[in-house]
Amino acid sequence: MMQAPTVDDIRAAAKRIDGAVVRTPMLVSHALSKIIGAEVWLKFENMQLTSAYKERGALNKLLQLNDEERARGVIAASAGNHSQAVAYHATRLGIPATIVMPESTPSMKVTKTKGYGAKVVLYGGVFDDAYAKARELADAEGYVFVHPFDDPWIIAGAGTVALEMLEDAPDLDTIVVPIGGGGLMSGVSIATRAIKPDVELIGVEAELYPSMKCAIEGCDLPLGGDTLAEGIAVKQPGELTSAILKQNVDEVVLVSEVDIERAVAMLVGIEKTVVEGAGASGVAAMLSDRDRYKGKKVATLLCGGNIDTHLLANVLVRDLVRRGRIARLRVAAQDQPGALAKITAQFQEAGVNIIEIRHSRIFTALPAKDTVIEVECEARDAAAIDHVESMLKSAGFSVERASLD
Repeated sequence: MMQAPTVDDIRAAAKRIDGAVVRTPMLVSHALSKIIGAEVWLKFENMQLTSAYKERGALNKLLQLNDEERARGVIAASAGNHSQAVAYHATRLGIPATIVMPESTPSMKVTKTKGYGAKVVLYGGVFDDAYAKARELADAEGYVFVHPFDDPWIIAGAGTVALEMLEDAPDLDTIVVPIGGGGLMSGVSIATRAIKPDVELIGVEAELYPSMKCAIEGCDLPLGGDTLAEGIAVKQPGELTSAILKQNVDEVVLVSEVDIERAVAMLVGIEKTVVEGAGASGVAAMLSDRDRYKGKKVATLLCGGNIDTHLLANVLVRDLVRRGRIARLRVAAQDQPGALAKITAQFQEAGVNIIEIRHSRIFTALPAKDTVIEVECEARDAAAIDHVESMLKSAGFSVERASLD
């Protein structure tokens, strides 16, 4: 097995990449602190040029290549952030780059990767498929393979973020880190255990992809599905990273898709910052288990901000539905003049805005003379929509509210 990097390797990486990556802000979130009951620090790695922490490891690796390796070119496999980091810094250093990405990668990440000057190959449904294809092309074409996580240079580069976090907030009790293949948490854990060994280190995986949890805990959980956190949707974690985390990490917790969506929406609303699903998973973990962090000084990394704008819009609207600010009410009524006017009058009186109205006369179990009127509406708060629903029922209408669950 490869040798794990040391804290000295991480410090050397920090000097090596200094000036070529952003020293991102590390700030207290007063709003999240109040919600969770802790002192919550956020490391804004979504403010890197490629909007993710991956630049740290990718650049540290590329700077180790000799002239012959640079001339051959590099290849990488990634769901997005590693690919952009390799593409950007390889092009900047004059190194040809080929990136293999899963076909499910959000279009924004594909477009940005091409924009940084790399050749992009779309292959397979998940990261592991793209990884196998990249290995195949590396052997066939002689490219240098730049692993997204299971590489000592990549891990050392990622660990530089922990040096900055502990410099800015030396009294942290807990650090919560998203885990996909484990490169980020490996680097963070090595640096943290060397600088402040008593800090609690909690890794976070999407509930649908508990691969690292099972690798280090020996569990056997279902694996796979369509997650918002595609950046950490890894079926097979690294061999080196698994060994490092088994030794250094206190626990790996799992977060649901609902919690990830809520965290993405909350970061937009509270911090006015755009974070992808993987990058918001640390906040999701805090929100889903607040008692664990109560009274502590806890930090997490917003490790990436590359989320498709259409997907982000869906997440934000779905969050409004869950909070009761937007609703779809199915109102059963007689199909006759004045019925719609009577329904809309209730909304006007309650101060609830109607977004859209649909009639359903055919696909309904109601009698032929009746209709279902679907009203999509929005209000200043959940109580207003509850009120209009009550008013409609008092006026003699049968009402059902559509649910996301």
